[in-house]
Amino acid sequence: MNAFKLYRTIFLVIAGLAISCTDLDEQLRSELEQGVSTVNTADLLIGAYTALNEPYQQEQRWVLEEISTDAAIAPTRGGDWDDNGMHRAIHLHTWNADNGYMNNTFNRLLTVQFQASNVLRNNPSAQQAAEARFIRALSMYDVLNLWGVVPYREDLEDFRTNPTTLQTQEAIDFIARELDEIMNDLPSTGAAYVANQNAARTLSMKLYLNKAVFLNRQSPTFEAADMNQVIELANQIAASNRYTISAPGHYFDNFAPNNHAVSTENIFTLYNENGVRGGNVDRTWNTVAHYNMVPGGWNGWSTLSDYYDLYEEGDERLGIYYDYPADTMDNPDQRKNVGFFIGQQYNMNTGRPLNARNPSSQPLSFTREITIRTSGSTLETAGIRVMKYAFDYSVPSGQRNNDWVVFRYADVLLMKAEAILRGGTGAPSEALTLVNTIRANRGIAPFTTLTLDDLIDERGRELYWEGWRRQDLIRFGKFLEPGSVRTTASEPHRLVYPIPSQQLAVNANLEQNPGY
Repeated sequence: MNAFKLYRTIFLVIAGLAISCTDLDEQLRSELEQGVSTVNTADLLIGAYTALNEPYQQEQRWVLEEISTDAAIAPTRGGDWDDNGMHRAIHLHTWNADNGYMNNTFNRLLTVQFQASNVLRNNPSAQQAAEARFIRALSMYDVLNLWGVVPYREDLEDFRTNPTTLQTQEAIDFIARELDEIMNDLPSTGAAYVANQNAARTLSMKLYLNKAVFLNRQSPTFEAADMNQVIELANQIAASNRYTISAPGHYFDNFAPNNHAVSTENIFTLYNENGVRGGNVDRTWNTVAHYNMVPGGWNGWSTLSDYYDLYEEGDERLGIYYDYPADTMDNPDQRKNVGFFIGQQYNMNTGRPLNARNPSSQPLSFTREITIRTSGSTLETAGIRVMKYAFDYSVPSGQRNNDWVVFRYADVLLMKAEAILRGGTGAPSEALTLVNTIRANRGIAPFTTLTLDDLIDERGRELYWEGWRRQDLIRFGKFLEPGSVRTTASEPHRLVYPIPSQQLAVNANLEQNPGY
């Protein structure tokens, strides 16, 4: 079996059956044993990279990080988007261990870990091994972030025992050690879609910034030594002289179909190229757009008005007419084609106002108001829509070319500013300057002072729908607070997700998280 067929078999088994980690081990054992002598290590590494696309690109991991917060909601629209209440439960914080998103995300992230580990048993070069270990560390970090513990299998040769469960501190130590050990073998330059030294530094920053939260989610104590690690890593990234904050008018370069070429911020991305590899980036439009828009979508997810109101008038991040090569629409009035969509919508080719589908006489005008269930006249129009990735019209059908952003430089600066405010070395004025550097390029006035409350709002404005909102709200002590749709505070055990029931059934080394 060649490497591509081996990877395709693995992927189809996982995607089609959503099987458990233990089941995966057993079903793939014969494949791995037969293929180990002929498999191409480079192809296996590409497979490990590609396995990240599904949970990240507005799918499983993304849903758990964003739909659970004030940034996004997946309302049930009549008979659409019901799925046995799976989406509603995420936003309302009423999920249980049988929620489909829990098991699917858990499976996919462990699959990434498995495939990265498989690279290591096939004679990789030093750089290939370092890239695989970075991918594995990233997937393990996500599991730690979402569930507080990490199943881990050291030996892929022996499937007779269950994976070990790394407890919180063990997982933190393992990830930190991995990132430190691989640093010198990762490339210092090159494409953002290849694991690199600054990507490892950024992941380390997130690990140290959230370390206290992982150890005590309800009452974290941020140690100065951890904050200084965050600051030092940020300084190393800045000293590489590879990144600058996008110039005014170019925020959406980071998310464009040619972002691999035009972004000045992207540190680590997931590769998408039509006819080559990638997948699922289309969901950034499909899950949001109305049926009659171009591109048309599934009329689904929205943001909430309170989140929209975090922005000031003139903030580029709210959305602009963005001129980019893959936009083939005439757009005669140069209407907004990226960002937050509210009010009357228009045909991007003719400029004419759009109507809803049912009734077809109703103007397609997106409203601020949104409820967890919509029906009647609000069925197709409720909710402000978010389209952050500029649509790739150059591809008639198939995979779009926008690389998915995992880490970028603005996040690095915001994390450094936060570390200073949380007791790291540096004056508050330095943190203020870092944040105002970003705000200036987004077209809004500078802050005169900076508090943690200011900072969480600025992170929300800068990093919207990038898959970090839940983690940020937990770190700032705001995740459990009620909002405009979930109107009651959540119980503290909701700060971590339940271990999926299917995983508990097949791995005796896993224990359910308290409260579930």
